[in-house]
Amino acid sequence: MKKKITIIGAGLVGSLLAVLLKKKGFTVDLLERRPDMRKNNISAGKSINLAMSVRGWKALELAGLRRDIEEIAIPMFGRCIHHTDGSTVFQHYGKNNEAIYSVSRGELNRKLMTLAEEAGVNIQFNQRITEVDIDRNEIYLENLDSGLTETRFQNDMIIAADGAFSALRNAYLKRDRFNYHQFYIEYGYKELHISPDDQGNFQLDKNALHIWPRKNFMLIALPNIDGSFTCTLFFPYDGSPSFNSIGNNDEAIHQLFETYFPDVIALMPNYINDFKNNPTASLVTVKCYPWTYSDKSMLIGDAAHAIVPFFGQGMNAGFEDCSTLMELMAEKGDDNWLEILPAYQEARKKNGDAVADLALQNFIEMRDLVADPIFLERKRIEKQIGLLYPQYFNSVYEMVSFSNTPYSYAIHCLKAQDELLANIMAEGAFDVLILQDAFKLKLEEMLKAYKTHVDAV
Repeated sequence: MKKKITIIGAGLVGSLLAVLLKKKGFTVDLLERRPDMRKNNISAGKSINLAMSVRGWKALELAGLRRDIEEIAIPMFGRCIHHTDGSTVFQHYGKNNEAIYSVSRGELNRKLMTLAEEAGVNIQFNQRITEVDIDRNEIYLENLDSGLTETRFQNDMIIAADGAFSALRNAYLKRDRFNYHQFYIEYGYKELHISPDDQGNFQLDKNALHIWPRKNFMLIALPNIDGSFTCTLFFPYDGSPSFNSIGNNDEAIHQLFETYFPDVIALMPNYINDFKNNPTASLVTVKCYPWTYSDKSMLIGDAAHAIVPFFGQGMNAGFEDCSTLMELMAEKGDDNWLEILPAYQEARKKNGDAVADLALQNFIEMRDLVADPIFLERKRIEKQIGLLYPQYFNSVYEMVSFSNTPYSYAIHCLKAQDELLANIMAEGAFDVLILQDAFKLKLEEMLKAYKTHVDAV
C-alpha cells in the first residue's frame, strides 16, 4: 500500500510536488498557512518575478504541466542595461538565442494549486503548524479560521516545502547533530511597478530582463502577461543612500530616482507612494544538514536551501529537487524511502550549497559588472569560444540557466574559467588573433587543459 504523504506548504515547490506524487498513486494532503490566494487578494509572498529556465521546465514536463505554464510565461533573451544617461545596451544570455522566461510568482502559484486540486490533491488552507513530532510523524495544527488546535496522526511521510522558515526544519533543529546556517546580506528589496501604456502595451522591451546597475545597488524589471513590469529595487539597509537614510521622505525618494533612475520616473508616476507604502523585505541564505529523517520526513526547496534571487534559480533549484526525487523513486521503488531519502540528500545537498554561493556571487555581476566594458568584452569572447569549441567550453551562466549540469560542477568551473578568460584576453585583441592559425592552436591547447582540469574532480 502506498504511503499517505503530507506536504507542508502549498507554494511553488509544494504544489508541483503534490501533482507529481499524486500521479504516482499516493494520497496527498497539502497544508498551507495562508488563505487561498485564488479567492483572496493577497500577495504570493514575494514580489520578485520568477525566471523559469531549463531545470524548471524539466520538472513541469514530468508533471505534464509545461503547456499550462507556457501560457503565462514570457521569453527574455537577454539583459537590457539602462545607464544613467538614458542609453541602453542589450546583452544576449545565450550563444544560440536561448531565453529564460518571466513568470509572475502569484500567477504560477495559483495555476499550480488549481492543477494540484484537479489531480486529486487535498489542499487545506489557513493551517498554521505549531509543532512537528518527527519521531511519531505527528503534525500539530492551528486552524486560523476557527482557532482550534488539532493533531494529525496519519502521516506516513511528511515533506516540508514551507520555505526559508520551515516548521519541520525547526523541529530538526532540536535534534542532536543538526547543522544550520542562516545568513542575511546587508540589502533588502522593495517592489515597484510599471503599468502598461494607455493602449495596454508594454512600455519597455518585453523580451528582456531590464537592469539599472548602479555599482552598489540596482533596479530590475521583468515583464508580465498583462503588459506591466514587476520592478524590484535591491538597496542597502544602511549607508548613503540606503533604505534607512531615505526613510519615507518624499524629497529624498525623488532625489534618489532623479539621480540614479531618471528614465524610470515617467514610466512609474506613482513611484514615491509605492516606495513609501510597499514593504521592504530581507534576503536570506539558508544551509542545513541533514535534510531527511529516517524514512519519515524530508526537506525540499527553500526549506532545505533558501537562496538569494540573483541567479534566478530559487524556483528552478526547488523544481530540480522534485525531478531528482522522481528519478530516485523510479530507480529504487516508489515506496522505498529508506533508500530514496539518503540518495536524494546525497544528490542534492552539494548542489543546494553550490547554487546558494553562485547566487551571492551573481549579485556583484548584476549590480556592477554588467556595465563594465572589460566584463562585457569577456562575455563576448566567452560566447565566441563556446560557439567555436563547444566540446571544451560552456560558460558557467549557460551551464546554470540552459542545461541540467549540476550546480556543483558549474561552481567548480568558475575559478578555472576566470583564469582561462583572463589568459586569453591577455594575448591581445581576440577578433584579430582568432584569424591566425598559430593562435587557434594555442587556444585549443588552453581549452583542452581547462577541460582536463575541471573534469578531473
